Amino acid sequence: MDTANRTGAPMTTPAEFYEKHRQLLDKAIEAAATRDYWSAYPESPSKSVYGEDAAPAGERAFRALLGTEFPVEVPGASGTVATERSPYGIALDIRYPKGDPAELIAAARAATPGWRAAGPQGRAGVAAEILHRINARIFEIAHAVQHTTGQAFVMAFQAGGAHAQDRGLEAVAVALAASTSIPATTTWAKPQRGGDPLRMVKTSTVVGRGVALLIGCNTFPTWNGYPGLFASLVTGNPVIVKPHPGAVLPLAITVQIAREVLDEAGQDPNLVTLAVEERGDGVAATLATHPDVRIVDFTGSSEFGNWLEANARQAAVYTEKAGLNTVIVDSTDDYKGLLRNLAFSLSLYSGQMCTTPQNLLVPSTGIETDAGHRSVEEFGADLSAALDKLLGDPKRAAGTLGAIVNDGVLARLTEAGNAPTVIHPSTAVADEQFPDATIRTPVVLRLDAADEKAYTREWFGPVSFVIATESTRHSLAVFTETVQHHGALTASVYATSPEVLAAAREAALDARVHLSENLTGGVFVNQTAAFSDLHGTAANPAATASLSDAHFVTGRFFTLQSRHHVTEESNA
Repeated sequence: MDTANRTGAPMTTPAEFYEKHRQLLDKAIEAAATRDYWSAYPESPSKSVYGEDAAPAGERAFRALLGTEFPVEVPGASGTVATERSPYGIALDIRYPKGDPAELIAAARAATPGWRAAGPQGRAGVAAEILHRINARIFEIAHAVQHTTGQAFVMAFQAGGAHAQDRGLEAVAVALAASTSIPATTTWAKPQRGGDPLRMVKTSTVVGRGVALLIGCNTFPTWNGYPGLFASLVTGNPVIVKPHPGAVLPLAITVQIAREVLDEAGQDPNLVTLAVEERGDGVAATLATHPDVRIVDFTGSSEFGNWLEANARQAAVYTEKAGLNTVIVDSTDDYKGLLRNLAFSLSLYSGQMCTTPQNLLVPSTGIETDAGHRSVEEFGADLSAALDKLLGDPKRAAGTLGAIVNDGVLARLTEAGNAPTVIHPSTAVADEQFPDATIRTPVVLRLDAADEKAYTREWFGPVSFVIATESTRHSLAVFTETVQHHGALTASVYATSPEVLAAAREAALDARVHLSENLTGGVFVNQTAAFSDLHGTAANPAATASLSDAHFVTGRFFTLQSRHHVTEESNA
């Protein structure tokens, strides 16, 4: 090939990357439209899937980064930052170059014209190649996710690796479909009475909104970060990636890979840059309110998410915050399945998921089950027993719970555990592989519907409440009112009555939250599947975005037209 990138290596054009991944992109667009099961990236860390040496090579690559300066160029870099602490107790001590916010924005703007010229297909091709190379380093990234978030390794591999990549590809597909819905070139002819038609050639160019800022979270840096990153890139925007200080490495690796691919594509690698900070520096707020930052993606606390929505007025702001995820329990024909499912949902990653149930609403008169009538007290005791059974073996418990990600979660867990109405106390769990890991089982408390002050507060982490209501009708009313005011990302109902299920569906529509019904098997309310399940609704206070629907991408670009009369040259 005659052309070369800035390092002198052979260049693969964005169009060539598109042709390389065209079949994959077509399948992804089809999957996002049909919403059936489809996955591009295998979720099993098996040797038969990824190869004999993939796992040890990935761990070696991760270990080689510990105690070093991470190799990535950052505009305006001055000094380094090391802020990460592994919830599993190992020393990370990775230093990242600290860039200047003004220079990061200037570099992003300067990189934009060439990226715009690549066109939607070319940009999608480059994005697909980035994901391809991320997948090639999936074991390294899984270890990075594990030791910055506290996820157990298998979960880090799946949620932080394969599922995050699927979510990224889903965003690429939705963005590509939306940004190519208007033809790039058309010939327009308007008939004229008694004369030749008026003929014009019209071109449509997708223009990105401007510099995009991705503000990463501590718990799911890749799963929650990739949709915004790839949606912005495909729609023509440069992206500044600002990781959470506690989880820099997974996104730093991502930025490193993206810059490598962009350079090979003949693009300015400053289309994707890394912005790290010391804790408390406020870099996210500085960048988010800069006039040139026109897109902000954020996952994290309601407090800062609300601040962004109120103050980043110049930008399209896509937030995912916390909420009061609710379960309405009325009746069931599979009581053991209900208890197993709920126990796992409360325990997975120590409840440190934005989708974990917090409020379990149960009529004070009890519930009807295939095991007989169960009072509220008996239901609480049975749920406690199910948690103990699930987490009774320390090895299995460690693999399910992961580790507590930060001191804020631990403080909430301790506060809840000191309340007088605990029905399942939290206990420490030992991990043979990581003896310094901070691992705790969930705490469950018994409340009444009148205890609004407690259960309308967000207790992010392994804290849940069994709340006695006057009736199932009252449960539905409490559910609707609390979600309308405080938001939720998930809701669930257990009922054998078609009338109750119908009422729950209506309540969920009024509350504007996704609903799961009678989950007793291998699907859990706090898990969603890319290309099928929407994550968040943008319709209640917990989020302004839904991963990934058309609304998530269309605000990131404009389509601008130019037109001219048909001439002999334009006909040629």
